[in-house]
Order: sequence, then C-alpha cells, then structure tokens
Amino acid sequence: MHDTLILGAVAYDPKVVTIWDGFLQWFRAHGLPFDYVLFHNYERQVEQHFAGAIHVAWNSPLAWLQAERLARAKQRQARAIAMRDTDQDLTSVVVVRADGPVRSVADLRGKRVGVGAADSPQATMIPLEHLAALGLQAEKDFAVRRFDVLVGKHGDHVGGERDAAKALMAGEVDAACMIDGNSLLFAQEGTLPRGSVRVLTQTKPYDHCNFTVLDGAPAPLVQRFTELLMGMRYDDPAVRPLLDLEGLKAWRPGRTSGYTLLAQACDRFGWLQPFLRQMGA
Repeated sequence: MHDTLILGAVAYDPKVVTIWDGFLQWFRAHGLPFDYVLFHNYERQVEQHFAGAIHVAWNSPLAWLQAERLARAKQRQARAIAMRDTDQDLTSVVVVRADGPVRSVADLRGKRVGVGAADSPQATMIPLEHLAALGLQAEKDFAVRRFDVLVGKHGDHVGGERDAAKALMAGEVDAACMIDGNSLLFAQEGTLPRGSVRVLTQTKPYDHCNFTVLDGAPAPLVQRFTELLMGMRYDDPAVRPLLDLEGLKAWRPGRTSGYTLLAQACDRFGWLQPFLRQMGA
C-alpha cells in the first residue's frame, strides 16, 4: 500500500466521483501513484484513516477536529497539509426577514432559529457558538429548528441551509443560519428574494476543509502529492474544469488557526465527545 498514495473523500454529491477520477488521472500522469476511496460519512473516514486504510483524508472542518483530538488522545500527530483558497476566511450569517420584528440579536430571545444539519459547522455549530458568545444560549434562550439533511456529510451541501431559508420566508422560523456565500446564492436563485431579508449578525472568519495526514503516512508520496497540488494552475486546461468542480482557483498550504470558532463550539456544547468515546479516546 505504501507504493500508492490512497486518499479518502466523502461522497456528498455525485460530482465527487468526477472530481477524483479526474485528479487521479492527472496525478498519475505526473508520476504520482494515486488512488482514492469514497466514504458515506466523515466519521467512517476518520475511523478508517486511523485504521490505516488511507494516507490522506479530504476532511471537513469538523472531521479535522475529530482527527486532531483523536490523534492527541492516542499520542499521535495530525497535520493539515493543504486547503483550497476558498476554504479560508469564511463567515456565517444569521438572517431575518427585513419586514419582521427582530431588529437585534437580543430580539431572538424566545424566538425560533433555523439551522442546517446537526453536524454542519457553517450552518449550525459556528452560528450557535456565535450567538452563545453574544449571550443567547440555544434551546435555553431561543428554540432551534434543525434541518437535518444528509447528516454525516458535515454540511457539505446546501440542503439544510436552503430548507432553513425557506422556513424563514414561510414564517416557520424567525431567523436562519447559513454560510455567507449561500445567502448570496439564495438571493440569486430566489429562495431569499432580494430585499426580503437582512443580516442580523455575522460570525468572525473561519476556515473550512483541509487535506489531513497522520504520522506514519509515506512521506515521499505525501510530499509529491503536496508539490503537485501547489503546482496546479487555474489557466491549465487539464485541471481547470476539476478546480471549478471543487470550487477553487488555487491550493494553499494548510493552516489550523481558522478552526478556533468551531473548536469553541464543540467544547461549549460537547459535540465531539460522543465520537471520541466511540473511538475509545
């Protein structure tokens, strides 16, 4: 197995096969023995990463924290080696109806807040942490209505966020949480008609996905993989369609400073503990 770099990714959408089939051909054409394995959910991917089934994991921010905390508990090391340019410095927003009564965060007291899937960092975990830091605790100061679309995929889709947005327009919730980019998308597609909502509050910046490796991964293969990622150019017609599908223009070195908000959310609400107990940590 150490003569081929094995990558793990989660199949949150059919395009994932197209993306990684394309990258597989490109990596092999550039001298890197490469293959990939798709998982149904991130928890299984993290589990199999520690079992040695893969060398590199294309992890969600929550999966990164799961891997990092599990590695720490097992006296191992996890590293984020690369991420997309579009993974850095994102924000989430809490939006309300422009014609509604909620004018400040304090006005959410006693109201209903729509969020994405339970395991969505951008549409549930980070916004609820943001509101808690502002003095409003979920399920204590306001009711939470979750839109659990594709739990296990860690919000790598817009289903739950779109459902929360629709519920806001239908008057079923008083506010909706979503990543900033999706608020723009929902305006463009008409889910949130332009002028119908306004941003009540916005989180601090945070980072999203990264390529994670554990100690013991074959160093020469990981190094070559990283070099090839950093060498991809958006003006290269061989990779541009794949970069477009994956939503980036350039790969960046991995960093972990952008996971502070999510780590605080997990610590406040205990969201990591069930997984860590399941893994024997």
